[in-house]
Amino acid sequence: MTNSKHVLTYGDAFVDYIANNTNNDSFTRHLGGATVNVAAGVSRLGVPSAFITVTGDDETSEFVRGELEKENVILSPSIIVPDKRVSGVFIHLTPDYDRIFAEYVNETPDIQVTSEDLQIEAFEQASVFHICSGTMFHPQALKTTEKAVELAKANGVICSFDANIRPLRWDSEQRSRDTACKFLRTTDVLKVTTDELAFLMETDSMEEGITRLTEFNIPLVFLTDGKNGTFALFEGEVFHVPVIPVQPVDTTGAGDAFVAGTIRHIHLNGMPKTKQEVIECASFSNKLGALCATKAGALTAMPRIEELERLYR
Repeated sequence: MTNSKHVLTYGDAFVDYIANNTNNDSFTRHLGGATVNVAAGVSRLGVPSAFITVTGDDETSEFVRGELEKENVILSPSIIVPDKRVSGVFIHLTPDYDRIFAEYVNETPDIQVTSEDLQIEAFEQASVFHICSGTMFHPQALKTTEKAVELAKANGVICSFDANIRPLRWDSEQRSRDTACKFLRTTDVLKVTTDELAFLMETDSMEEGITRLTEFNIPLVFLTDGKNGTFALFEGEVFHVPVIPVQPVDTTGAGDAFVAGTIRHIHLNGMPKTKQEVIECASFSNKLGALCATKAGALTAMPRIEELERLYR
């Protein structure tokens, strides 16, 4: 694995309408979406980053492409379909500044990247391929994701999966759960929150949830728990990696910053081979998630490597 390769991400671009305060009565527009945040977050950490998505010919799509290009995200694997309209999501803030995805707006759900649109060269040049479950509610996007994972596996690419459960996008919780669990079997690196673990494994007991998750034989799992840090599941062992406390402003995107850090570490070093390497990876990613939470926004809050060095030196 060399730095001549890129990290490849597939997913929807979003416009995030993020509440300006906990009253949730005014909003500011940001480019967002979990996979967008990861693609840009990886680039901000100094790693070549390519993105597979679909945009249209309107002003919002031009804004999306322009912002991604500012982030030095490689868009050559993406496609443009003139009639496509980028989705939006309204994000409310709780009194504790946690985010709630309150409403989705999607005018053109059936315009998706197809399996035929996937460029084999993008996978041949990838070190890590990253996905979320957020687009899988759509049959075409699900089919494309399955083909993309197949291409990644065929080219020896490490597969990263952020469960990123968003029930509002699905017609049923059970279909959301079943679909996400299907991809657990092809995942090399999983990021899942404690709430998502409970949802996917259908238990409120974290211990039982971890036991059930081990049946999927995922090589590396990071179970994130906000200010409580991260639990790592590696080679049959579970261990805790704490995070340095910060004063949160907005937790939107903190999980995506964590994922970007994990992917950077794996891109540069390969999959962790020892417990100590797992701890180093999680510790680095924890710092990125914490730093992201100190700033408003999602993509706008994705940390740059120099910021991290200043904060934690």
